[in-house]
Amino acid sequence: MQTTRLWKIEDNTQENQIAIQEAAELIRQQEVIAFPTETVYGLGANATNHQAVAKIFEAKGRPSDNPLIVHVANREQMKPYVAAVPPLADKLIHAFMPGPLTVILPSNGTIANNVTAGLSTVAFRIPDHPVAKQLLESCQLPLAAPSANRSGKPSPTKASHVYDDLYGKIAGILDGGTTGVGLESTVVDCTGEIPIVLRPGGITKEQLEQVVGNVMLDPALAEQHDKPKAPGMKYTHYEPEAPLWLIRGTADFFQSTVDRIEREGKKVAVMCSEQLAASLQADQIKVIGSQHDLTQIAVHLYDALRSFKKTDVDIILCESFPQTGVGEAIMNRLTKAASVVVDEEK
Repeated sequence: MQTTRLWKIEDNTQENQIAIQEAAELIRQQEVIAFPTETVYGLGANATNHQAVAKIFEAKGRPSDNPLIVHVANREQMKPYVAAVPPLADKLIHAFMPGPLTVILPSNGTIANNVTAGLSTVAFRIPDHPVAKQLLESCQLPLAAPSANRSGKPSPTKASHVYDDLYGKIAGILDGGTTGVGLESTVVDCTGEIPIVLRPGGITKEQLEQVVGNVMLDPALAEQHDKPKAPGMKYTHYEPEAPLWLIRGTADFFQSTVDRIEREGKKVAVMCSEQLAASLQADQIKVIGSQHDLTQIAVHLYDALRSFKKTDVDIILCESFPQTGVGEAIMNRLTKAASVVVDEEK
């Protein structure tokens, strides 16, 4: 078991600067460090070093044919690693970076092959979190950084989530508190004439269209691919400890589903909005926000999925949400996490 250091970052004190410098030095030594971003916690290693990146896959138990996002401190740090920055990508970078957006650009082959999974493209993002920014500026390296969780499990929005999954498997964890957005970045392929959203996230399709006009949603978002074009497009994701059922229907239908499962002698937990919770009865009800503000749902989603880990629950039932705005990303994650979809109309 590897020694995992834990640094608590609470403000801009000298001790915090020392902690970030220590983490950066470990990265320069080709170690793996977990750090907070505004979306979820990332698991970072030198993106130009094959051996360092291999430690990410080992720690996560992640298949090596799944590409990783490269995090950089600013736009200038992208230039040495790409063949070109298409005009549409340039507009998106200026509009949304730093922030929860990832752009796929043509690679010049400098980034390690196990980051790109052998593709001719590379995914870049500039995180908008003070700890992530300071770490990137301190180590002066591009960091390959998928979410800092065991592969297939809900992404971490707190350092404690990373600790639970990866203690003893990585060199350190920078604890910068709870992340803000709660869902991973939006991934946009900018190598063609029309930008294509390969993974919905913190930046919505509507926001993208305000900057570059026509934007497509990849019709294959929910499917599996032999060779995924972007992170989050292959294998199971976000699975809680108990089976998750996604319920599509009225409150009465939701309650009838709860009752049916409880009659079978099983304990039911519910993840839902405060509006639905007001009309439900179940063994456990976890309120994750309001139907009127889907950003609340996004922020609390992964923490809620993890909250049932050590409880005596047989099945988790989750409300479905409108697929508008950030709801597109929420439903993308819930659909991937669900083992069963129960639809009132079927």
